[in-house]
Amino acid sequence: MRKNSIKNTRINGEVQKILAEVIRGEIKDPRIPEFTSIVSVEVAPDLKNCKAYVSVLGDDEKAAEALEGLKSAAGFIRNRLARELNLRNTPDIHFYLDQSIAYGVDMSKKIDEVIRADEEKSRQ
Repeated sequence: MRKNSIKNTRINGEVQKILAEVIRGEIKDPRIPEFTSIVSVEVAPDLKNCKAYVSVLGDDEKAAEALEGLKSAAGFIRNRLARELNLRNTPDIHFYLDQSIAYGVDMSKKIDEVIRADEEKSRQ
């Protein structure tokens, strides 16, 4: 199975949906905040490994705690994934922090500041 095949894309979507449901409703770890979301998922073509990119609302400390909580719950999440999906192999899940949303918000603020400074400069 190629990396960008239709089957792989469908598996990525299903895994992402199940991970989001499990994190939102079934994990009781206090280190994982309510506003933890799965941004994207990449399941390897051999179905052995899965990279889950996570976004956490809050500072870097909360994000690091959330990653630790998710890593400790990886076995439980993998078990739920095995029950929900009928795959030849259940992938090992590796969680990574996704900074793209925070980066986008930061860039948007910087653009707004530049526009505001340019407008003030043009008024003078």
